[in-house]
Amino acid sequence: MSITTEAEMAGMKQISEAVASTLKAMREYCQVGMSTMEVDEFGGKILHEMGAKSAPKLTYGFPGWTCISVNNEVAHGIPTEDKILREGDLINIDVSAEMGGFWSDNGGSFVLGEDLHGHLKLVEASKSILRKAVYSIRGGMRIADLGALIESQAKKSGYKVIKNLTGHGIGRSLHEEPREIANYRDGFNFQRFKKNSVVAIETFISTNSTIANTQEDGWTLIGNKGGYVAQHEHTIVITDGQPIILTALNGIWN
Repeated sequence: MSITTEAEMAGMKQISEAVASTLKAMREYCQVGMSTMEVDEFGGKILHEMGAKSAPKLTYGFPGWTCISVNNEVAHGIPTEDKILREGDLINIDVSAEMGGFWSDNGGSFVLGEDLHGHLKLVEASKSILRKAVYSIRGGMRIADLGALIESQAKKSGYKVIKNLTGHGIGRSLHEEPREIANYRDGFNFQRFKKNSVVAIETFISTNSTIANTQEDGWTLIGNKGGYVAQHEHTIVITDGQPIILTALNGIWN
């Protein structure tokens, strides 16, 4: 969507603060021995208390309030009772929701407790790349140029990018134009970022894989060449200068 009124900006700020604070609370709530369903129920309760509706459940009938992916799961992990969190796990939580006709999306990967398996370097690379990407965006910039920046930064850090998962426009629904904000230079994408538009920018930084494949459960995504992936995401408003980061409350850069 494109922000044209103060009421639209207020609506986007309200839902963005809801998903951002929920993501932060869920990350802080996670403990060794908990199930991902327990964490999801905690997040779902927060959204409900704020008057927000889970976007994946509302839009796709996803079997959870949020997506929680653990270790080799790239994205869209289903919260379950038998998926138990362990020390050193690489965890990704993605929270998106609707409130009052406005939609927002954010996510972040982190290591639970001590970094027993050396995932922290990947997580920090993803955070850094998202920061550089977000602060490079201006109205009029080619979307493909942002993808080139993300991929080049990933390569500098010794990583790859997932090419079939992308950022996207957002605001009046979960996925809007531009439909694909890729993590690599897509030479066939001639679209440009537009001033005052709302987009969800997300990194998918990978150790081995470049494609995420859907598993038998119909939701969970796993890399085509194994390894691990870190994702970080903010919903922003594009300007002529620095963007407005609507989901800043999530603290994913802290």
